[in-house]
Amino acid sequence: MAVSGVSNNYVPSAADVDASSDKAKANLNYDSFLKLLVAQMKNQDPTQPMDSTQQIAQLATFSQVEQTIKTNTNLESLLKRTSLSEANAVIGKTVTSADGKTTGVVKEVKLYSDGIIAVLDNKKELVIGPGVTIK
Repeated sequence: MAVSGVSNNYVPSAADVDASSDKAKANLNYDSFLKLLVAQMKNQDPTQPMDSTQQIAQLATFSQVEQTIKTNTNLESLLKRTSLSEANAVIGKTVTSADGKTTGVVKEVKLYSDGIIAVLDNKKELVIGPGVTIK
């Protein structure tokens, strides 16, 4: 998804890397659980089968974890698209910093994982965040 006039300076934050790592760990744990479950079923004593309610409860818990990971992935994607829309919306607008010291027309936008930086026509950069006025 390209936004006209927006620099392609997206830099993954430590949170992005941690989220990917957590997802990989959760998938590994989920897969490991399923492998253990199958091995347990293959090797169980036929005279004393495992408790099916515990088995189902464990499977349901891991299913919930998997769904949470998918939800988080979709939410991260939505947040990135929203950031691109916000960045595109400020191009060509006049912005003023919260303290009123920096003002200018936005010519370019740098999008980072933790926010948006507007490059103004006077070559100054301004973080778009709380207190910034956009006209």
